Order: sequence, then structure tokens, then C-alpha cells
Amino acid sequence: MPLQNRVDPLGDVHAVEERGTFTGNRGVIHDPETKTLLKRRWTTKAWIICTCEFRGRKRQVMGRNAPSGAAGWTELFFLDEVTALAAGHRPCFYCRRQRAEAFIEACAAAFDGTPPKASRLDARLHDERLASGGEAFAVDGSDFGALPDGAMLASDRRCFVKHGGALRRWSFGGYGPPSTFAQLENTRLITPRTTLVALTAGYLPAWHQSIGGAVERGT
Repeated sequence: MPLQNRVDPLGDVHAVEERGTFTGNRGVIHDPETKTLLKRRWTTKAWIICTCEFRGRKRQVMGRNAPSGAAGWTELFFLDEVTALAAGHRPCFYCRRQRAEAFIEACAAAFDGTPPKASRLDARLHDERLASGGEAFAVDGSDFGALPDGAMLASDRRCFVKHGGALRRWSFGGYGPPSTFAQLENTRLITPRTTLVALTAGYLPAWHQSIGGAVERGT
């Protein structure tokens, strides 16, 4: 039976078979004895995106991984980096330093042109991400044209991502075929505004292979 540690673009955590291509965390939010989630969904404002493989290290998923024998951080999994960004996570400075630095640089326009400290960025994202109380914004046809690739939208709990000028339906297993914005109703932008600034500035996230084209493998 799958563990409840797969994250959708809205930031909600599910138990499904598909693991995805990236991991990450929001602090310790599980009971290592039962390997189930606690009621809280974060213990830190630093929600990060990590590579699934790093220097050969091994972890017992949702087990006891801290040096002290305590739980350690709770492993969460994402279809791809685009999904994790929509949920309000950002690249990890430890296992993905180059990508984290690129993301910080791309966020500069949201901070008076100066790349922010990680703690300041985390605080901004925490106010914006849906899963920690942020707001989704209504999007119409004119708004859609200005959105960058990687922007995630929701329509009646269904999630779609903009890619190549079209929309692709999101699922835990991958992306569906292209569709048009006109086919959606009650559409809301769910990618945090600061992350949207980074995407607009040229930050290129890793996509799941179902989108087509080259796919980053966790660097």
C-alpha cells in the first residue's frame, strides 16, 4: 500500500502508486512508527525540492532518518519540478545548489531587483502557496497569453500546466495531450506569484518526460 507522501500542484498530499521524479520536504510531518502523516502539513517555511539520488545516500522513507534516531524530515514526492514549484516548493541549496542559485537570481524582480536571502524567499512563498493559506487568482484569456511555460492552473480541482502555448492536463502519472484555454471554466492561477516571476525571468524547471523533449534528471 503506497504511503501518503505524493504531492499535487495544489500542495495536497496523497497516497498513490506513482512516485514521480523529485523528492523534497516541509520538515517533519510524519509518525515513523506508523509511517503516516501527522495533522500538521509543515513544520518549516522552507519547502524544498530535492533530487531523488544524491551521493549514494539511502533513507527509510517516512522512517527514522535523523542521526539521533528521530524521524528526520518527511520525504515528499512530485511528478516533476514544475509540480513542486506550483505547490510552493523551491530548489534545495544542498543537493541542487546550482538550480537553487538560478532560482534565487530569477526571483530578483520580485524583491526590488536584488536576489533575496533564502529565508526571505521562503517567507514570501509561505504567504503565497495555497497549502499554507495563500490565494489563487482568477485567470481569463488575456491573462493566459502572458503566462510563462510552467505556470499551473486549476479548473474545478483539475490541474493544467501551460506548455508551448497550450494547456496540458496534470496527473500523478504525467501530462495529457494539448488542449486550449477556452475549454476551461472557473480557471485560477495556482503557481505562487513569486515563482511566476522566476519562470517569467527565464528559470527553466525540470519537466516529466510525458511533456516531451529533454528532461532534467535531478541536477
